[in-house]
Amino acid sequence: MQYVPGQNLFEKFFEQRESLIFQYKKGDLTKKEYIEESHAYLIQQDVKPFKNVDSFDKAVFNYQYYNIMAKYFHIKSESLKNSAKHPELSRQFQEKRDKHYHLKDKMTWRAAELKDFYELEAYFIKVSSSHLKRVLYEVVFIEHPSVVFHSKSRWLRERLQQEGVFSDHIRRSVIEKYVNEKY
Repeated sequence: MQYVPGQNLFEKFFEQRESLIFQYKKGDLTKKEYIEESHAYLIQQDVKPFKNVDSFDKAVFNYQYYNIMAKYFHIKSESLKNSAKHPELSRQFQEKRDKHYHLKDKMTWRAAELKDFYELEAYFIKVSSSHLKRVLYEVVFIEHPSVVFHSKSRWLRERLQQEGVFSDHIRRSVIEKYVNEKY
């Protein structure tokens, strides 16, 4: 994203994100279209993640960036895998997806560290997918109700458990419809 004096990069990015979320909630976009539009925005605006993540806002920004990229590469990989064309390209997309999911999880950890694990909750969420039960969990920052992270990462869960912020109880996701919709 090119720097423009007087323009807040966070505001611009999150305004676009909120606009797409609104369209998704209204039913104007499917989950897949939401992901593709989000990815197109990142590419069009030449958005890049922060290298020095020294604030909560930067961690959230990077989380969103890596999450969008991971989901986009998942879509690309699945479309090739299901058609049985270009298996090598499908594998490359899977590797990119996995790399971005790992980076996203690192940003969840970084955000938790920056908040010193204060007013943070993590818990398994109720899901319709049987293979995600007691695997997919949510991380919520209480003083930032719009910041909701998700992960399946075992290492992240174990570290959150060590910090005493992870509950083994299953709860409804604060964005249940989105989490349970396939794409």
